[in-house]
Amino acid sequence: MAKDLYDDVVCTALIQDGWKITDDPLILKIGRGSVFVDLGAEKLIAAERGSDKIAIEIKSFLSPSPINDLATA
Repeated sequence: MAKDLYDDVVCTALIQDGWKITDDPLILKIGRGSVFVDLGAEKLIAAERGSDKIAIEIKSFLSPSPINDLATA
């Protein structure tokens, strides 16, 4: 999968905020198919509470038409 322009910046920001990147890309199984999300990350909250998990889709809006970029995303 091609990486977006901001993938490295987003990864760095997440790591600096205490998140651990767990999947790059994150593959979610849905029925017989799969969905690819740019990143999966988790952050330890407390040993007895477990962790929060997030899925992150990164997109750049670089074309002359932000509306077209939004539709494409």
